[in-house]
Amino acid sequence: MSLRITIAAPFRHLHRDRLRRSEFIHYLAHDRMWMNSDQAKGLIELAISEGLLAVEAGILVPLYPVDEVTVPLGFRPGSEDLEPPDSERVLLGRIASAIGQDVREVAAEANRIAAEQFDGALRPRAALVLLARRYGVPFADLLASLKVGL
Repeated sequence: MSLRITIAAPFRHLHRDRLRRSEFIHYLAHDRMWMNSDQAKGLIELAISEGLLAVEAGILVPLYPVDEVTVPLGFRPGSEDLEPPDSERVLLGRIASAIGQDVREVAAEANRIAAEQFDGALRPRAALVLLARRYGVPFADLLASLKVGL
């Protein structure tokens, strides 16, 4: 949620519905001093990949209603806002929500699949994909990041 707040802040505070990249970066890196310019550039790319920003003719446009986002007094984004979400945790959360179980129970089930059915030769993220398929939980949007490092 704080990623949405971080992205919304420049648009809200500057009272604009579109910003040039340089304006966005200047707000985050120089006006607020929340991060350096390189981190702000990375944040733009992350927001685009997460479907929060679009680029139209070189101009950044939010893809969600930023006027409905409240930027808390004293807000400062954390380092976790500069990194993409962990795909395994996202998938784990989706499965847990879909079947109404605790995340730890789903993780335990994935571990059991890896240990009992594959003699421990299956990686945890692959076991999560098997569980997602078993329970009909969508995971196609996470597949590319789940494959990284295999």
